[in-house]
Amino acid sequence: MSKILVEHDGPVTTIVMNRPKVRNALDNEAIELLGDAFQSFEADDDARVAVLTGADGAFCAGADLKEMSKGANYDAWAGSDNGTLRAPLSKPIIAAVEGHACAGGLGVSLFCDLRVADETAVFAVFSRRWGVPMSDGTTVRLPRLVGMSKALDMLLTGRAIGAEEALQMGLANYVVPKGQARAEAEKMALRVAEFPQIAMRSDRQSAYAQLGLPLDDAVLEEARLAQAAKEQEAQSGASRFAEGAGRHGSFEEKGTP
Repeated sequence: MSKILVEHDGPVTTIVMNRPKVRNALDNEAIELLGDAFQSFEADDDARVAVLTGADGAFCAGADLKEMSKGANYDAWAGSDNGTLRAPLSKPIIAAVEGHACAGGLGVSLFCDLRVADETAVFAVFSRRWGVPMSDGTTVRLPRLVGMSKALDMLLTGRAIGAEEALQMGLANYVVPKGQARAEAEKMALRVAEFPQIAMRSDRQSAYAQLGLPLDDAVLEEARLAQAAKEQEAQSGASRFAEGAGRHGSFEEKGTP
């Protein structure tokens, strides 16, 4: 059976890391297959949002240390131009986290735009014990997401962060009952897929781009990215509003945990 499974439900693509005997730790073949799945999702015009999860109650335990012990090179994660976790895709990915999202698994979850965690979720840099550095984007994305102090706490101590603490610190966006992370993430993905896509994607792209730009440049980039949506979506959307859609603040929340 493939180490990476891909399922389709209309505009939602669900990608499953499938090595349950090792808590879905990713060897080099698996991380490359994951990259292939991301690129196939990116290239599929009918696919609007992806959900990333792991098989059998675990998200991902990181890199396969047994393979690493034999001298395997792990540049395929983020340390090369074509690294699987090098740069965001143009479309959103939602992580559905059950069980361990540790070391490289933490990095995989951070590659996603949102994280829906169930009550069993554990986020940690457990590789701290073995002298294995983070080379999957974690030391870059984690401080940007939760702040330097909280990121250094995780990076230096290697301590486990449970679902509720992850929610409080902004690492998880939602916490749901045990076993419900995938279902809730897929509902959310479907809701996001129903929005006009040009504006949603341009806002997302602007949010990522501003991280490396001065304020004035970031505002100008926002305006540049918004232009296509203004030309192709905004007027028709405003017309629907004027005709009564959304009256009395109606905004369907289906898909949101």
